[in-house]
Amino acid sequence: METQNKFQKRNKIIYWIFTLWMSLGMVSTAIVQLIRNKDELANFANLGYPSYLMPIIGIWKILGAIAILIPKFPLLKEWAYAGFFFVMSGAVISHCIVSDTFSKTFPAILLLVLVIISWYFRPAERKISIAD
Repeated sequence: METQNKFQKRNKIIYWIFTLWMSLGMVSTAIVQLIRNKDELANFANLGYPSYLMPIIGIWKILGAIAILIPKFPLLKEWAYAGFFFVMSGAVISHCIVSDTFSKTFPAILLLVLVIISWYFRPAERKISIAD
């Protein structure tokens, strides 16, 4: 039993470190998109996306980070994780398609990895159960 508690504590620490890091990344990139930063506008244009998507994605990133950080609402959290996964995997694929350098692709890869690790290590109370 003691080993199981240590394992759960370790997993909870991993979850919060990666979740906070992921949330910070999502919110900071959302702000860059909402203020329509010139480098981000160039990035979107390079990837072939219209600039009007920037505020839409930015708002959804902020709402997703809030949904993941607040207690309860496991179904909402699953939707937020799914959205983050789709947006970040799409960003990685888009950077690869246009043959961007690794330094331009790495931020999207990092956020995608953070999303996956946060989702994997989320505590039981933050998961959907069959009883829900």
